[in-house]
Amino acid sequence: MTKTGLVLLLGALCSQPLWAAERNDIKSCYDKLGISEKPESSGRELVMVIDETTQLPVSLKKEALSHLIRFVKPGDAVKLYRFSAYLPDSHMALVFAGKLESQLSQEQRDSTGQNSLRQLDKCITAQQKYFQTVIAKGLANSFGSEDKKIAKSEIFFSLKQIGQDWKNSQAQDKVLFLVSDMLENSDFSSFYQNNQIKTINPEQELAKVEKYQLQAEFTGVRVYVHAAGLVPNDVKHGYRSGKTMQSLQNFWQAYFEKSGASLEGFGSPSLTTDLR
Repeated sequence: MTKTGLVLLLGALCSQPLWAAERNDIKSCYDKLGISEKPESSGRELVMVIDETTQLPVSLKKEALSHLIRFVKPGDAVKLYRFSAYLPDSHMALVFAGKLESQLSQEQRDSTGQNSLRQLDKCITAQQKYFQTVIAKGLANSFGSEDKKIAKSEIFFSLKQIGQDWKNSQAQDKVLFLVSDMLENSDFSSFYQNNQIKTINPEQELAKVEKYQLQAEFTGVRVYVHAAGLVPNDVKHGYRSGKTMQSLQNFWQAYFEKSGASLEGFGSPSLTTDLR
């Protein structure tokens, strides 16, 4: 880009208002049909986070999608983030953000024309199918792959960023669904030693989080983890003892408690409880 072009671009950006409408990748049926009276949202918001450095088998990928589809209901807001290390083609990204719409109440339906109701019912059904298609594609494009092995994993810093994005949400019911091996491997700390997962000291790791100010803001959030401690089959010394996994879970439970959240499910690797 030329210097003149850059100046013009910066000028255009600076002329925009400081606020912007919240991103919504789902088109509103009510706006499309010109129906002014809309039902209230459910007040629930799901933030799903995919760690691109974690190589999931097909079975765990399918489970992750199933958990999401079972949880999300009409009226919910959903965001999908992807993170890994800070590389040109692997970095934090908001892959999807959208709000599903629910049907009118019976009282509202009674005061709405039959033709509008038929179009609305058809649109809401199509909206649900669209969401499931788009979110499945977003997940597929966010999961790590064997041909793209990323050595570092910036879990702490990524969660801190997501907490900053989320702290101003007006949702009354917040759920974080985190698909990751939960094995930090960065300049802040590493959960590996001698090419294998080490048994961490939760207190020492929490001290590092506080030292580097890596605490996230997740007040009131319920957290579910899928794929914790997962190691690809071809990795040497991939054995994970019960003691190692217990220490890993104890650390993350304390981490989320200090962030104002509660760890409700810790799949190691498979999350065996539904999101609630």
